Amino acid sequence: MEIKTTGFDGLVEIIPTVFSDDRGWFYEFYKEESYRAQNINYRFVQENQSFSKKGVVRGLHMQLAPHSQAKLVTVISGKVLDVVVDLRQKSRTFGQVYYCLLNSENRKLLMIPEGFAHGFAALEDSLFFYKCSCAYNREAEAGIVWNDPDLNIDWQVKDPILSEKDLHLPSLAELLRKSVILP
Repeated sequence: MEIKTTGFDGLVEIIPTVFSDDRGWFYEFYKEESYRAQNINYRFVQENQSFSKKGVVRGLHMQLAPHSQAKLVTVISGKVLDVVVDLRQKSRTFGQVYYCLLNSENRKLLMIPEGFAHGFAALEDSLFFYKCSCAYNREAEAGIVWNDPDLNIDWQVKDPILSEKDLHLPSLAELLRKSVILP
């Protein structure tokens, strides 16, 4: 596998080694020993899948401490624009946005450390898969509204389909004014 640094501490793109022949292809999605050799040392305790129709925007979601989650994300079928925002207040990239195109052709994975808000836009009907380092906890759920004017995220979707919950999330500035304790 190849690790591509992003300029955000701990946030890396992972390009797996794919073995192809006339039968199809194979690659290791996750092998603890290989990840540890790349200094990716999370213990994953929960796996999730979601299906999103083209035009759906999910996020920006996060779990607050002590239930913060690192996530290893990929797309099994389809294509998404994955979006993360660094919310680690002591980070040199605090408040900055990172974009990563994930699809079933490039088979790329994104390793998202704790302390990031995460979301994605389905650019095609997509099956999304991710591993989490901490189990979901409803009371620790938080997020940032998808169209935060300060973040100015280009979701690459003209008329996004959003959940009621995602429509009513606070902006990053509102979240900070509420004195939410971020990493």
